Amino acid sequence: MKGSPKGPLADSIERYLAHKHSLGKQLTKVGAMLQLLDSYLLGRGVPNERQITSADLEAFIASRPRPSPRSYNGFVGAIRGLLDWMVVHEILTESPLHCESRRVTPLAKPFLFSPADARRLLEAASELPSNPRAQHRGEVYRIIFAVLYGLGLRVGEVSRLCRKDVDFDRQVLIIRQTKFGKDRLVPFGPKMGCALKAYAEGEESRFGLMPPDGAFFSFDRRKRRPIGTNTISWTFHKLLPALELKVPTGVKPPHLHCLRHSFAVGTLLRWYRTGVDPMSRLFDLSTFMGHVSPSSTAVYLTITTELLECAGMRFAAFAESSRKECRR
Repeated sequence: MKGSPKGPLADSIERYLAHKHSLGKQLTKVGAMLQLLDSYLLGRGVPNERQITSADLEAFIASRPRPSPRSYNGFVGAIRGLLDWMVVHEILTESPLHCESRRVTPLAKPFLFSPADARRLLEAASELPSNPRAQHRGEVYRIIFAVLYGLGLRVGEVSRLCRKDVDFDRQVLIIRQTKFGKDRLVPFGPKMGCALKAYAEGEESRFGLMPPDGAFFSFDRRKRRPIGTNTISWTFHKLLPALELKVPTGVKPPHLHCLRHSFAVGTLLRWYRTGVDPMSRLFDLSTFMGHVSPSSTAVYLTITTELLECAGMRFAAFAESSRKECRR
């Protein structure tokens, strides 16, 4: 039995994705989209990669409309990434893709939780009533939101956290198979350690020892299945009205991922205030947050009034020091 016919880009797509995977990028959605492109070109009768024309690519892009400029640019950018890689590897002499990017309206800034805002969130979470399906609900959500805000984890990382991933002796969390398919260690300080340990001891005193592979945060006391990310997000949004947060003009309404943004900006602000050079530690923050490069971390570093003031004070101190050196 003969296999399905291969499209003109099949081999290049396989090599391209393997190359990206070796760099820690999963590109699941990109891979699926490129496979659709390959099937489309096969159905269009394109015999090989060198016969692909700009008209072929424009027809494919038109067949899958993207009303949003940002979505369109991501869609076209995925195709461009493959074709540019093929040019670099001399599979093509030049890219047949000639589509222009669309102008993107700047996104509204994310809402940043101040320490006072975060305290109100934790207090509101601790008051959540239990129900038959979720005992000690307030205690569980209080520590979940504390970890999201205090360590800047993604909600999926918190949801998937198992008992074996919380190392109290070394004071680290083991974050497995994250967004880029790699594990990382996230250290936590003594205050967070005490909160996590108190939670774990409370759970085990009431329900017995947690199995190593059981979810650290769970309402399922028998199988220790994790609390879903959608459930955590829904609970967060139910708490927001009680917090009475003031959302500045030009800032998006608060959502769960804002806690991760708040962690990044808060870390930068603490460095400024304690005399640490943020530029010398940006790679540390990037690694801590599980990013492939600091450019990904930069997306989270919203410029605030406090950051500008701290940066200005740092520059003024640097300028004064330079003047004194010149006078000597």
